[in-house]
Amino acid sequence: MKALIRTIHLWAGLVFGTILVLQGLTGTVIGWRHELDAWLNPGLLQVAPPPGMVPGAEARPSPAQVAAVAARLAGDPAYGRPDTLFLPEVHGDVYVAWYRPGKPDSSWSQGVTRQVMVDPANLAVLGERNWGEAGFSRPLLMPTLFHLHRYLMVGDAGKLIIAVQGVALLLLTLTGIVVWWPKMTLSAFWHAISVRRGGNWPKFSFQLHRAAGFYVAPVLLVLAFSGVYFNMPDWVTPAIRAVAPLTKNGKLTNASSKDAPRIDAGVAMAAAQARYPRGRVSRIGIPGKPEQPYEVRVRQPGELRHGAGATRVSVDAGSGAVLRTIDPLAARGGDWFTSLLYPLHTGEAFGLAGRILISVVGVTPLLFFVTGLVVWLKFRRKPAKRKTPAAEATRRPLPSREAA
Repeated sequence: MKALIRTIHLWAGLVFGTILVLQGLTGTVIGWRHELDAWLNPGLLQVAPPPGMVPGAEARPSPAQVAAVAARLAGDPAYGRPDTLFLPEVHGDVYVAWYRPGKPDSSWSQGVTRQVMVDPANLAVLGERNWGEAGFSRPLLMPTLFHLHRYLMVGDAGKLIIAVQGVALLLLTLTGIVVWWPKMTLSAFWHAISVRRGGNWPKFSFQLHRAAGFYVAPVLLVLAFSGVYFNMPDWVTPAIRAVAPLTKNGKLTNASSKDAPRIDAGVAMAAAQARYPRGRVSRIGIPGKPEQPYEVRVRQPGELRHGAGATRVSVDAGSGAVLRTIDPLAARGGDWFTSLLYPLHTGEAFGLAGRILISVVGVTPLLFFVTGLVVWLKFRRKPAKRKTPAAEATRRPLPSREAA
């Protein structure tokens, strides 16, 4: 049985090894995506903070300023009404307006979204870029790495491939645990989790492969499961619902009449702030159709998810009334479990230390692929056939009469 599991582990690693290495290395980089993006594009994503404000301190834009930014773009025929508005997180950040992406030609095509950056101080447009366009220029480098990690740059088809790869990572990790499992003695356990000096390169590779797998297996299981959930949630939500209740959050429509006057983004932001006064509004989804509400994202103090947060507030676009809230701090059962997956996947649930851990673990697929390949090639070599004593005797020359 263990030989069969070892064979499954081997071939799963050989088949999916390359894509797992790509996922790991891109994940290591995009875990620091916002910092690296701002460093690469200071003129596009960074501005001088307002007078008297400390750079890097938390920013709290006013609803009036948010309404002014949305109106400035909507009134300019070069830009028009954005689909979503990302607010500055800290002083020195800019507004980022996202526009609805064009429809891909096929499921194998990568959708491209227009981004326009606006200076909070004077509402000047700083520039723009196409999020999802492949390239290695400064503006496109981090979006390209993100889409390689998320979609393999092939759109919805890439999501399916990444989900299958997540299942393969689950299989690899679980079979690896079975293959690793030592005898229940202290000496055997220590040998299974340590790397010793001496020996040849294949022996060292085997010890490193086995010991490293023990330490990172729990993290890999979390990354694999969450990756499947992000790309193909229908594959795992039935299992979650079988254990704990999981709320279905479908699309909402406004309760007010379609003919009622529309509120602006500032009013929608104020409604969300009134519901969560200690929270920071991070982004606002602007309705594109008369029946659609505003979708406001808020980060509350105490949330595991950093950056944009995970609190969502749906606001009626006609009356300004709150239609629904999704609060991760009040979530229970399956809702609580799924709210943990993203901050665990990125490591931000444990702050800076967690992000560093995820970055380190992102390199381990390359380590496992190289060391596993070395061990596999070593065992593939057939050992030379040993000669029997009888065969050796027949090959030896007979002793001369003088020697006898």
